[in-house]
Amino acid sequence: MDHTPRIRPVVSCTLLVVTLVAGAVACGGAGDHPLAAQPYDAADEISSNLPDGDTKVDSDRPLEVGVKDDGRITDVTAVDTTGRHVAGELDADGKRWHSTSALAAGTRYTVRVRMEDGDGDPGSRTLSFETSTAKKFLKVAFGPQAGTYGVGQPITAQLSAPIKDKASRAVVERALRVRSTPAVVGSWYWVDDKTLHYRPKEYWPARATIDVTSGLAGIKVTGTLYGSPTKALKLTTGDRVEAVTDAAAHTMTVMRDGKVINTIPVTTGKPGFATRNGVKVVLSKEYSVRMRGETIGISSDSDDSYDLLVYYATRVTWSGEYVHAAPWSTGSQGYANVSHGCTGMTTGLAEWFFNTVREGDIVKVVGSQGETMTPFDNGYGDWNLSWAKWQKGSALRNDGDPERTETVQAARLRPEV
Repeated sequence: MDHTPRIRPVVSCTLLVVTLVAGAVACGGAGDHPLAAQPYDAADEISSNLPDGDTKVDSDRPLEVGVKDDGRITDVTAVDTTGRHVAGELDADGKRWHSTSALAAGTRYTVRVRMEDGDGDPGSRTLSFETSTAKKFLKVAFGPQAGTYGVGQPITAQLSAPIKDKASRAVVERALRVRSTPAVVGSWYWVDDKTLHYRPKEYWPARATIDVTSGLAGIKVTGTLYGSPTKALKLTTGDRVEAVTDAAAHTMTVMRDGKVINTIPVTTGKPGFATRNGVKVVLSKEYSVRMRGETIGISSDSDDSYDLLVYYATRVTWSGEYVHAAPWSTGSQGYANVSHGCTGMTTGLAEWFFNTVREGDIVKVVGSQGETMTPFDNGYGDWNLSWAKWQKGSALRNDGDPERTETVQAARLRPEV
């Protein structure tokens, strides 16, 4: 085969025998090996299915690279401008390589192909192309807003379009990345076709940094739907603050980093209005809230009817369960449950609690005759699912390993650099 002439160094060796020298000296060097030579331009021998000129490539079309005559391909690297690699397979005879993962839409790629000819001489060719822009995009919005939260705060991802089938969900889930410092084991859970929640196996570490990113931009999700760029999210956690209310004992124990910092006499829901058991997460804090019985289905004609302006209200469910000041029930606090489901305490202690907790802090209730807090439809009840059940909500779940960890979560649509 005739190539452009290449100059190769000729190494002449003279064997010197030196006494009292421990070891042997080998003549020659790495430059004698054919693969160590500078690759020649193999543009005439390496072919592809890419169009000529600046024509954009359909991202649904697989990338193919071949070699002519008696050469063989030794390596192919296809990478986009963000550093994402395209996975591919080489035929057994080394004549053809093809991509096995979808190309991203609206993205420029650089393809570097290495080969060797029939004499073992190395050649190379670099190709570049751009894929056409997608017409339909899937947008992702992360939550909550950037800031500092308690160790119970889940991460949310809201999609602009429903994703129903498991394969497409897996594409989305692989691209949504949550990394914390210190590191944790965690997983996404598909709440519905457009909503995902992420939580660790245990609560977040105190004073952690959490980075949430998406690698979905340009990636085909399903049909003609492609991912769009998503704004990254950075969160931090504060101290580990937990409030545990024992409804049977009428007390709330508040802990910071495992140490008790206050024990508060409380009243919780009376029979027929029992406070929900289980783990809840602080949703918001409101200095004053007007509470009316009609909002929870109590008729204005009922003896249980109420219309109150409540202060230092810490919300834990969307349906209206709060921890708040209840000066009208101070005689029952610590002794009896007389509320309509909220946790009441003195005004001074409610103010202290209000100023101590932040969004994402844990508020747990035990010993109540009420039902258990639901996982998703009334606030953040995510922690009421066991880790095994939580993992079943992932599209990446490995059914052979019920204790799937981030090893599976870290799988990617394309290998990372």
